[in-house]
Amino acid sequence: MKIVSTLVLLSLVWLSASCAKKTQTAVDPNVTTRGSIEVTAQLEEIRGDLIDDPMYDYAHVMKYKVVQVHRGKVDKDILYVGHYNPAEPRSSVADARVQEIGGNVKQFRVGDLHRMAMEVPIDDHYMGGIINKYFGEVNDPVYWAMWTDKAEK
Repeated sequence: MKIVSTLVLLSLVWLSASCAKKTQTAVDPNVTTRGSIEVTAQLEEIRGDLIDDPMYDYAHVMKYKVVQVHRGKVDKDILYVGHYNPAEPRSSVADARVQEIGGNVKQFRVGDLHRMAMEVPIDDHYMGGIINKYFGEVNDPVYWAMWTDKAEK
């Protein structure tokens, strides 16, 4: 009986260790179907403070370095992406004004890797306030982030 108990215990330890090593590899279908462009990119810079005021809806433009293009066409390694109300977690950011957005990113942090479904230019897809601290300095198009998920490095 002692041998059986030991084998069962060892099996449970092995099973829990093997489960702990697994990483989530499934990609949210929202990120693979929304928008006409899908990339994995690293957040390089957030210029200025993100406004955390429920009375103010806006998009904040952030700088990304492209790691991989999954679909669509991207001409440069650096992208400028507008995120709607970025102080809000992506899972709860959709509202009556902008309904077709979301994702699993809880907070934007420089260095994080994001898988995003996007459209370009932002002006064709979002009519509202845009905080673009790159205006006048960079003439690249601004992308509109429709779905933003955290990606693995």
